[in-house]
Amino acid sequence: MEVVHRRCCGLDVHKKSVVACVVLSDPSGPPQREVRTFGTFTHEVLALADWLAEQQVTHVALESTGVYWKPIVRHEALFAVRG
Repeated sequence: MEVVHRRCCGLDVHKKSVVACVVLSDPSGPPQREVRTFGTFTHEVLALADWLAEQQVTHVALESTGVYWKPIVRHEALFAVRG
């Protein structure tokens, strides 16, 4: 399988939590995966954004039922360079 994005994350957004799975690909070995769960309050979404920045994630995809995705997508911290 061809690697398209070397540092990516999938988000599963729920009413009270966001489950994030980061996949980091390295040509010298198999992809590494890490799953973490975050809450949906602002400080928890900021913690998610910080973690994605620490992991140097370049692409994020998300899945959500209903309207729970809206605060996540609207939160600029997830889509801006933090530092």
